[in-house]
Amino acid sequence: MTGGSTNSRRRALDPRAYQIAALSMLLVLGLFRFGFDVPLTHVAVTLTSALAGQWLAARMGWPSAQASSTSRTPFERRSALISGLSLCLLLRAPHPAWMALAALVAVSSKFAVRVPRTDGAGTKHVLNPTNGAIVLLMLAGAPVWVSPSQWGHHLGLALAVAGFGSLVVRRSARSDVTLAFLAAWAAVLFGRAAWVGQAWVAPLHQFENGSVALYAFHMISDPRTTPDSRAGRIVFACMVALGAGFVQFVLYRTNGLLWSLAAASLFVPLLDRWLPGRGFEWSAPGTGAHRREVRHAQSGVPWPARAAGGVRTA
Repeated sequence: MTGGSTNSRRRALDPRAYQIAALSMLLVLGLFRFGFDVPLTHVAVTLTSALAGQWLAARMGWPSAQASSTSRTPFERRSALISGLSLCLLLRAPHPAWMALAALVAVSSKFAVRVPRTDGAGTKHVLNPTNGAIVLLMLAGAPVWVSPSQWGHHLGLALAVAGFGSLVVRRSARSDVTLAFLAAWAAVLFGRAAWVGQAWVAPLHQFENGSVALYAFHMISDPRTTPDSRAGRIVFACMVALGAGFVQFVLYRTNGLLWSLAAASLFVPLLDRWLPGRGFEWSAPGTGAHRREVRHAQSGVPWPARAAGGVRTA
């Protein structure tokens, strides 16, 4: 009875359930309110491919952050659904086969591109699955594209996306990276407008895009690919905003946020070493602490000190 109630509490704490609900509602809204140019067959193929790829990876025993050396790799269906729903919201392709490929690339990148965690508790994947799959396909010249204009420039929609996303980032203890990015991106947009003499309505028009809110609350805030420490996440958010500004206003390329996030993600392992912090676990999303640290929280003694066999004194 106790074990069942504990498992129920852990499931209730999992932010991925909230994110799946939010992304699903946004997809329904996009399909039936804003007329997204994505056939229902593409949606079905994308979600099925993501779940199938995740199941196959679990069956093959590919390394996962949730699996230890003595346990089987779990089938993380929530993670697969989030990747699939995000692709449905962002990516467009002329044939469902490309959507299936994108879903498989997104899922496999979580297992193929991994680095050791600085706290020694397993590994973490480097690329945001959805962002990485989109960027890799575009780099390979695949006939796929991203359509930010599908969301329009409606402040109400941006606030709706933010409202859904604020619950997710709060539950996953990643509101800091979202708020830091929004502040840095606003500084880039309004700073450029002041530099070139634009009216303030221009950067405001760019900032209130629903795709920016979706990106800030549901992509850059991915707890598995952001730095472990709060300071690292703030630096990371500023890097992404500055990189996106460079791509968009200096290189004059579209999808600056996507390109910048992919490039900045490669520096996360360095940020984790420079500004170390406690690795994230879904079992303790409110603090980002490890289970072992949570068990020793009442004593006030960090888990690494106990594992070393003693307590440091001043």
